[in-house]
Amino acid sequence: MPHLNNTSENVLGSSNTIGHEKCGLYLLFKWETGLGDGSRGFLYSMALAYCFIGLSAITGCFFRSMENVVKHTRLVEEIDPCTNAKVRKHKKVWNYAIADITLLAFGTSFPQISLATIDAIRNNGNLYAGGLGPGTLVGSAAFDLFPIHAVCVVVPKAGELKKISDIGVWLVELVWSFWAYIWLYIILEVWTPDVITLLEALLTVLQYGLLLTHAYAQDKRWPYVSLPLPRSERPEEWVPPETSTNRDGNRNNKYPGILEVNENRDGNHAGVLSIRSGATYQKLSDTIESSEQSSEDIVTYNENFLTIWKQQFVDALMFSNSESRKVNNTWLWLAKALLQFLFAPWRFLFAFVPPYQIAHGWVAFIFALTFISGIAYIVTKLTDMISCVTGIDPYVIAFTALAAGTSWPDLVASKIAAERQITADSAIANITCSNSVNIYVGIGVPWLINTSYNFFAYNEPLRIENAEGLSFSLLVFFATSAGCIGVLVFRRITLGAELGGPRFWAWITSVYFMLLWLIFVVLSSLRVSGII
Repeated sequence: MPHLNNTSENVLGSSNTIGHEKCGLYLLFKWETGLGDGSRGFLYSMALAYCFIGLSAITGCFFRSMENVVKHTRLVEEIDPCTNAKVRKHKKVWNYAIADITLLAFGTSFPQISLATIDAIRNNGNLYAGGLGPGTLVGSAAFDLFPIHAVCVVVPKAGELKKISDIGVWLVELVWSFWAYIWLYIILEVWTPDVITLLEALLTVLQYGLLLTHAYAQDKRWPYVSLPLPRSERPEEWVPPETSTNRDGNRNNKYPGILEVNENRDGNHAGVLSIRSGATYQKLSDTIESSEQSSEDIVTYNENFLTIWKQQFVDALMFSNSESRKVNNTWLWLAKALLQFLFAPWRFLFAFVPPYQIAHGWVAFIFALTFISGIAYIVTKLTDMISCVTGIDPYVIAFTALAAGTSWPDLVASKIAAERQITADSAIANITCSNSVNIYVGIGVPWLINTSYNFFAYNEPLRIENAEGLSFSLLVFFATSAGCIGVLVFRRITLGAELGGPRFWAWITSVYFMLLWLIFVVLSSLRVSGII
């Protein structure tokens, strides 16, 4: 027989009355149940926050490995139309639009996708869907659209303007992003109210493929299926190389704790996961570049590669670097030392991510996603514990803490893209595409897992316990997102760009986006809690 346990009962374990019976669940040790609910709630909340720190730490590694994947080229031969001579040139393997939708958006949304998938697997056999996944993904959509836009709009230097170069691709991505949430409302409230069928789940997942096809068609300007909009010139490199140097002649790394990229004229790449930018890495990277150019010296290459990997562990255990030694203020030094101490376990753990010279960055990319999945699993357990000991509705936790914490890689990736790229395409595309990925993959795949199991095992659909609350959140999201997109369009018309501009107006826009997010969170939480 199928289990009819709803989400609240699953989370509370043996407790049937929120806040009245002792929570019998524990995270690691049985003696945890002997502590007071207040103490347990505080400890689990601190552990959850520490997991979010880990997600922040792994994001830099993920982003730089992804950069290396996108920069991969292949040698092709073409016929010069003027001379009819054969010309050999390097061409990018990845299309910019596809890279934004797959590698960037899918990768940065992987914490939410992992959390929702894990929640679905744990929930297999129940007729009711788990509550963490959908709540987290809808809350994450609001976090992506409002706070991340709020950060990106003030990232450029004062007066610097960064606009979307291919407005056609952005409009396609935006339409598919909005349609994703319209589609979710249709299947929750119109087509089959309060239940999800196998067909609905399958159609949800398949729409991700349609998004990819449509975005590629728009980028290539296919006739009949693309918008006839002009496109300004895009940069040759997906992420332009950094050229600033310090007094020692080494390039400054603006993102401590993430990979340094070095590129030679032949398009080869070398880098390391570093906490500091120093001559040691420059020397090792240069050695690897020279050994890569000589196919006869594979042994030397392997030795240098292992040396770089070893150096990652050495740096993970170091609590001081050249930057921290320059700090004269004692309190500031202590604050930085405390942060380094908190990050030390994560740095050591993530030092196991191989340097991304291997396979054009794919190995490091996969390792980073694996670590993100592991952290997401711990997050789901901690969320169960917090809901159990505090009595807070799991949907409220999902809309707020989980959505913000698991969306941190989205924020960091968009911020880095807004800083380093000369256009706003990837920074804003990451936001709109992440929202599409959240629905088509993040909700579609878990629901496909549960509906398939229920269909073949019980011939029953998947029931959604709090469909009305979720639908209400979607309506609030539509209303607030219209205000957000309207401001971006207004900035494009008046200032000529979506990001940057005069400092005063950039900060006004940022505060406005944050207010929209607060409206969404407050109204959604009140509705799910039954207050409104």
